[in-house]
Amino acid sequence: MKVLLVYAHPERTSVTHHLVELAAETLTARGHEIMRSDLYGMGWKAVFDGRDFPQRADPNRLSLIEESGHAFANGCQTRDVEEEQRKLLAADAVILLFPLWWYSMPAIMKGWVDRVWAYGLAYGYQGAGNAHRYGEGGFAGKRALLAVSVGGPEQDYSPRGINGPLEQLLFPITHGTLFFPGMQVLPTFAVYGAATIGAQGVAEAAAAWRGRVQRLFDDEPIAFRPQNGGSYPDRHVLADHVARGQTGLMAHVAGAVMLDGHNDSFPAAFVEPCYEDG
Repeated sequence: MKVLLVYAHPERTSVTHHLVELAAETLTARGHEIMRSDLYGMGWKAVFDGRDFPQRADPNRLSLIEESGHAFANGCQTRDVEEEQRKLLAADAVILLFPLWWYSMPAIMKGWVDRVWAYGLAYGYQGAGNAHRYGEGGFAGKRALLAVSVGGPEQDYSPRGINGPLEQLLFPITHGTLFFPGMQVLPTFAVYGAATIGAQGVAEAAAAWRGRVQRLFDDEPIAFRPQNGGSYPDRHVLADHVARGQTGLMAHVAGAVMLDGHNDSFPAAFVEPCYEDG
């Protein structure tokens, strides 16, 4: 299989880079082919703007959707975007590795998504508007996994933790960025306490991460409800008989747990905590 590692951290000795090297080593040893996108190392342009469209469909007004669709359909995207799309389309699995900065991915990785997820590929697939999304689309059949290093302790991100549940903070990425264009998204791998990690923590993290990487093509994906599987009759809102009485993010995950009358957490396997040191 071909696996694309996309990672964002400016420090080579970071937990993120350590996880990258462990993943590459483990996957290579199992016979898989590795592709890399080191966003800081590449000096990736994070801002999505008119410079992404050297041949404009409309030179008078910048519509990012229109220009993205025009550039993708006519082979006039910038070279860096085309190269990342080439790697994505060749990959059987994509692993995004990043530190949790202000409850999301670093801006450089968000900019990678903004520029590479072109209209006609990741959304507006086959010119059919929203007909193919959430389980279908240009990246259908590929596996996706997040490996997130979190500075704070695990309890801060627990179901009643002060920062909010990590799985809900990451929902725009797992359900939106990845599941929307068709990827099968695996439970997130999270390293807690990364800001104060010690040698024992590193060893525990390495062991847990190797196990997850080894099961990359075996673990069950998160049970996000597909748009065209019957749960959304109008492609917009859940049917009355689906997740009856539930609202919010968790209603869109089969098997989500109800706590105190509210769907507060994903199934236990949604986020696999690694360790907390310090």
